[in-house]
Amino acid sequence: MALATFGAGCFWGVEYFFREINGVINATCGYMGGKDSATTYSEVKTGTTGHAEVVQVEFDPELVSYEELLDVFWKNHNPTQLNMQGGDIGNQYRSTIFFHDKQQKALAEASKLALARSGKWGQRHIVTEIVPLQTFYIAEEYHQNYLEKNNLPSCHISY
Repeated sequence: MALATFGAGCFWGVEYFFREINGVINATCGYMGGKDSATTYSEVKTGTTGHAEVVQVEFDPELVSYEELLDVFWKNHNPTQLNMQGGDIGNQYRSTIFFHDKQQKALAEASKLALARSGKWGQRHIVTEIVPLQTFYIAEEYHQNYLEKNNLPSCHISY
């Protein structure tokens, strides 16, 4: 198994999209990228911890490639919005890829460049961060599989 970590706005929708992919074993909501180690949702949502809402994806690379996960990441949020997605505003909703190794870094950078060159977003700049993995803090249990537990539709818009 392998791991990938993505931030693309509210983690409920991000988790939902990754859980739908054949080869994804688990998708876990959490926090990463900030300065505080004792992190809770109530602290992260203030935007003062520096953490992003992220989803850590455990996947079987024999069934789904990291490149395919990147494709899902790019298609399910707006990578040109700085520190926000839709109505969610703050650095905790930033577009970010936390790479786990040099290969993930190279693939993420290549996919970002390809997306920028594709013209899909016109003249808008892709603001997605591609940064090294940091400590992953698992979000509270009620956030895990939140949309399914509450029988809600996805809170993300596919782009």
